[in-house]
Amino acid sequence: MDSKHEASAFLSSRRARVTPDLVGLPSGPNRRVPGLRRSEVALLADMSSEYYARIERGDLVGVSEPVLSSIARALQLDDAEREHLFNLARAAGTTPRRPARRQRIAVVRPGLQRTLDAIVHAPTIVRNGRMDLVAANSLGWALYSEVQPRVGELPNFARFTFLDRARAEQFYPDWDGAADVAVAILRTEAGRDPHDRDLHDLVGELSTVSDDFRSRWGRHDVRNHAEGVKTFHHPAVGDLSLTYETADLSIDRRLNLCIYTAEPASETEQALRLLESWAATRRTSDAAPAANDDEVVAH
Repeated sequence: MDSKHEASAFLSSRRARVTPDLVGLPSGPNRRVPGLRRSEVALLADMSSEYYARIERGDLVGVSEPVLSSIARALQLDDAEREHLFNLARAAGTTPRRPARRQRIAVVRPGLQRTLDAIVHAPTIVRNGRMDLVAANSLGWALYSEVQPRVGELPNFARFTFLDRARAEQFYPDWDGAADVAVAILRTEAGRDPHDRDLHDLVGELSTVSDDFRSRWGRHDVRNHAEGVKTFHHPAVGDLSLTYETADLSIDRRLNLCIYTAEPASETEQALRLLESWAATRRTSDAAPAANDDEVVAH
């Protein structure tokens, strides 16, 4: 992805969102642009109009942290947007590389998998920034049983959301919200590593096939997906309203751990217990030998 274009589009999209009234500037009747003018951002950020115009054209090489912070304040960026701006600035100062493609089927550290398996009563998953489902405990796999992988690849939440639309709309009662989150996570990851070829390929695929993805991608929205509540409609146990908490794994960089829990004594907690039973039944079924195994061996 072109870091310069990404930075320019992000800054102009954030500028268009801030109206003069929000920052105490006169609006006037003859404004030709949505939001602020570049000169007004420069005024609020205490820099020359020429310097800000250069930055908004995507020239972030050498721009200092105080200058970036001033722009973030002027554009009223939230924490995720501010971090994204700093990531774009760091990317602007790096030389694009041609990395080998990552192996799609990740090998999870045994210690990490044991940790996941030790969490018995809460669905727990690990995903990467590309939104691949890398690992999970038994309940996590059961929760996301609808997210089917392609042959030779990991299950991918973004591909499921936009390319398996009928099942995704059943699984996510708030499909629009889920779609917004998926794109914002991918956009955030693109800011961290604009030269990730696998991510670039995924975005290209989704942009080509899905108008809904393409329109959301053009908004340049980003977010820190740290905590909140998600709703699901699981085909085996019905409706679930789960609180989630996430954390980046310090050893396995670029991986994110997410744990889902239910309010005590709630209908969702009861549904989770049913999901545990359903998952156990599936494991037993998968592990059971074929009925005619003995006959086959004997022959």
